[in-house]
Amino acid sequence: MLFCSMLIMAGNIYGQEKSIRDAGLEQRDFFDPTRTEKPVENYQFGITYRIEGGYTQDHQRMTSDTISALFLHGARIGAQIEMFLPKHFSVNVGLLYSVLYGLSSQHYHSVSSATVQKEVVNNHIVEHALTIPVRVQYNIPLWKQLSMHFYAGPQLMIGLAQTDYVKADISDETRAWLAAQGKRLGTYDKYAAGELFRTNVQFGLGGGFTWDVYRLEAGYDFGLNNLIKKPTYSRDRMAEWQWHVSFVYAL
Repeated sequence: MLFCSMLIMAGNIYGQEKSIRDAGLEQRDFFDPTRTEKPVENYQFGITYRIEGGYTQDHQRMTSDTISALFLHGARIGAQIEMFLPKHFSVNVGLLYSVLYGLSSQHYHSVSSATVQKEVVNNHIVEHALTIPVRVQYNIPLWKQLSMHFYAGPQLMIGLAQTDYVKADISDETRAWLAAQGKRLGTYDKYAAGELFRTNVQFGLGGGFTWDVYRLEAGYDFGLNNLIKKPTYSRDRMAEWQWHVSFVYAL
């Protein structure tokens, strides 16, 4: 009796294993070269809110004989909304505030001295801006909670203020000559003075890594429009490009 029962149990086990093999669902070792089944991916749909902070550098690229190029360094902080889509895609929309500082120096030969005496005008630039990025993002799961992503999309940068704190170490004669050339030697806002447009349209590329709620991200944005409002010459052009590296935290 016991022997018959064991035969029946063995037959049942063999039948179950054969059914699994016939369905192609047999369990194999992860490193088995004949393994054919794909890993199951649990992709989350919905909305995630994030806060962001990091370093940013803006480059005011010039093709101008009257305005010199300038690098601005600073920080940015803000928030993001990430909306997850099928096939590992998502749309990321943000609102960021940035403050940046840059220094530009222009040297002149003295117009009052018989010797070659150099005089200098230092322009200390402080820029405040709001940035609205809209990114299409592709997410790649790597291992456990670690994933990698790449993004592309437009970005609108709105200048709030770009104050030029002018420090001039020059003689009275040189000051009068520069004033006659239309050179501003006092503190002023370039937007309010009508020198630059406030809106800067950019297109960006970037990517990063995400672990659980933490994300490290970097990207580069290319300025598309001319920011000089009243060019001295028709060829005068200024486009503001930007790169950043940020730490992002999901709420």
